[in-house]
Amino acid sequence: MNLADRLHTAADRLGGRTVVTLDDEALTYGALDLMSARVAALLRRRGIGVGDRVAVMLPNVPEFAVVYYGVLRIGAVVVPLDPLLRRREIAAYVGDCGPRLLIAWHAFAETAEAGTAGTLTDCFFVVPGEFQRLLRRLAADLDVTPRADGETAVIHYTSGTTGRAKGIELTHGNLGGNAAAVARMHALGVDDVVLGALPLYHAFGQTCSLNATVQAGARLTLLRRFEAGRALEVIRRDGVTVFQGVPTMYIALLDHPGASDLSLLRILVSGGAALPLDVLRAFQTRFGCSIMEGYGLSETSPVASSNRGRNGTRPGSIGRPIKDVEMKVVDEDDGDVPTGHIGEIVIRGPNVMKGYWNNPAATAEAIRDGWFHTGDLGRVDDDGFFFLVDRRRDVIIRGGYTVYPREVEEVLYEHPAVRQAAVIGVPHPELGEEIAAVVTLRTPVEADELQAFVKERVAAYKYPRHVSFADELPMSPTGKILKRAIGTLTRHR
Repeated sequence: MNLADRLHTAADRLGGRTVVTLDDEALTYGALDLMSARVAALLRRRGIGVGDRVAVMLPNVPEFAVVYYGVLRIGAVVVPLDPLLRRREIAAYVGDCGPRLLIAWHAFAETAEAGTAGTLTDCFFVVPGEFQRLLRRLAADLDVTPRADGETAVIHYTSGTTGRAKGIELTHGNLGGNAAAVARMHALGVDDVVLGALPLYHAFGQTCSLNATVQAGARLTLLRRFEAGRALEVIRRDGVTVFQGVPTMYIALLDHPGASDLSLLRILVSGGAALPLDVLRAFQTRFGCSIMEGYGLSETSPVASSNRGRNGTRPGSIGRPIKDVEMKVVDEDDGDVPTGHIGEIVIRGPNVMKGYWNNPAATAEAIRDGWFHTGDLGRVDDDGFFFLVDRRRDVIIRGGYTVYPREVEEVLYEHPAVRQAAVIGVPHPELGEEIAAVVTLRTPVEADELQAFVKERVAAYKYPRHVSFADELPMSPTGKILKRAIGTLTRHR
């Protein structure tokens, strides 16, 4: 099964129905299928074939879907990249997986070219209007290359710019099965309109918004970027029935004075970070809407568990495993822990990644005895509902975006004034977590200079908004910086 077959099948059945919109732009199922077939022809002309990687750096525009399914239908591998990435970040990912081509939005041409400089990766830029005219001149390649369920469809990156970046290999079976499970779980159908507020380059938006919409024959209406007032306009204008978001989006809607009647919404789903109970309760009280919180990681395609409607919901929990997925909580020796006790959440099922791209050591560490080890701490109750307690890793979730502290620390260490650096997440009322850096210095430097230094080298959401200085950082006997102690000190300043 090639994931692109889902689109081809839907086009045969629903060719004239709209599948993707962005304000006045609209694509029908038939048009999306045909345009993706023309992208397939374009790629084949460039010598790209089965198993070749194609990096895609596009924002939330209909062209993302056109390119995405076009790459998949020739059996090539999509490597989605955040359009906000800087040169050094692009270079790290391109250097790791060696894509034959980087397809980028025209506004990011300079950064894309800088990031691929000195590599064998060519660049192709999508310019609205020009792109459509180019495709119309090409004969469509209507064939969909057969792929086995275990063949890689997408490589998602989760790591930083130094050392070795980790690419998560998700297969056609992983993504197709997860999209089908989401569509079935939420009873998505041809009359549903899904709000595309989540970034399509991310696993959450890609599976739950794009692929699940196509699976169900529904419609996806896109937002280039989330803004509460704009989202409310689109919900009302387009008759949105399904809202998928991260906690900061729900907080923004609660805070918006124009948020009133949300009765159009049939389903509200939250993921990407823990949803504060106060937000869930406030939404229920103010709008009469229940938010169904779920859980997953890019390595699990991404959905592993979710609350459901009626008796399938437990406030404060991440729900129960979805169909065909198993979850349990284990101790440090991978032994089962008693119900209600805290341990590491591990996952097994058809949604678990194939592995980390060209990194067998990391794969072996993450997947042991068939179970993917999440690094997240949680517990499960007597009814099988899982609760996320804390993250074993130091990953920061800022407004739904994942930030890896080591990546930011490595940039800080490049500044000549910095002797030691530790980056942590500190509580934030709207974003969930904000990024803070605590540094020791060799020579004097101002906090804003360090902020600017990092901001120039990483995506805008990654640089530390808080920089503080210390004479020494707390260290363990083995010389490891104790971030928990730093976090306690920072919170009490």
